[in-house]
Amino acid sequence: MKVLVTGGTGFIGRYAVASLLERGHQVTLLVRPGSAAQPPDGVATLPCDLQNPPDLQPLAGHDALLHLAWPDLDNYRALRHLSETLGEHCRFLELVVRAGVPRLLVAGTCFEYGLQNGPLTEECPTAPILPYPQAKDTLRRFLQALQREIPFRLTWTRLFYMHGAGQNPRSLIAQLDRAIDAGAENFAMSGGEQLRDYSPVGDIAERLVRLLERRDFDGIVNVCSGTPISVRRLVEEHIARRGASIRLELGRYPYPEWEPMAFWGDAGKLKQLTA
Repeated sequence: MKVLVTGGTGFIGRYAVASLLERGHQVTLLVRPGSAAQPPDGVATLPCDLQNPPDLQPLAGHDALLHLAWPDLDNYRALRHLSETLGEHCRFLELVVRAGVPRLLVAGTCFEYGLQNGPLTEECPTAPILPYPQAKDTLRRFLQALQREIPFRLTWTRLFYMHGAGQNPRSLIAQLDRAIDAGAENFAMSGGEQLRDYSPVGDIAERLVRLLERRDFDGIVNVCSGTPISVRRLVEEHIARRGASIRLELGRYPYPEWEPMAFWGDAGKLKQLTA
């Protein structure tokens, strides 16, 4: 396939681009004008400012868009997700569809489910409570409405937690790695009893590519492991893999009020589609 990618130099994007190339696809990255990011060998680039997109007719002839770009992911509470970014991405994706790209795979978030506990299926109602997932959920609804006007296939992926090289430095495992590398004796965290759904970022990226290859699919998919793990166990296992002796200072920080204590994705549909 000839695949366009936004966010291709970001955390997930770098792994997704590598997987696309490995599986024989032709990749073009849409990058901000003047970006210093260096794409991998064999990857073309096309300047494109999502805030003020140019004529997108050069996108015609591509088979799909993998849309991973989204700013301010270090602050889910930022009102800009709703006041600015949502509108920009609605306009951009509509232009892409009108340019003739027949398939979109868009990265959503597990936080679209809000404060629901337990295993979450794609049929669960959405109830986001923060601006970032509210914007994502609204973008999905917009694209589904656009499908009634312009025929195209939409794969909406709800991404659960992931970890790996290049992740946000404020994320849990990244902070733990810095503490270990600095020789810290203690690592302060919450009580760690939350149940979450974690996957290596490379696994998430490969699943996104496999979903993109399903030309017949249209709908919502949880991209997750399907297996809950406590945050404490996740941290302890990572410390063991690192061979470190850092001690956990449990209960130092409160549990986030915007996350349920126990939730994970149902991976049944994902496994069926990517088998």
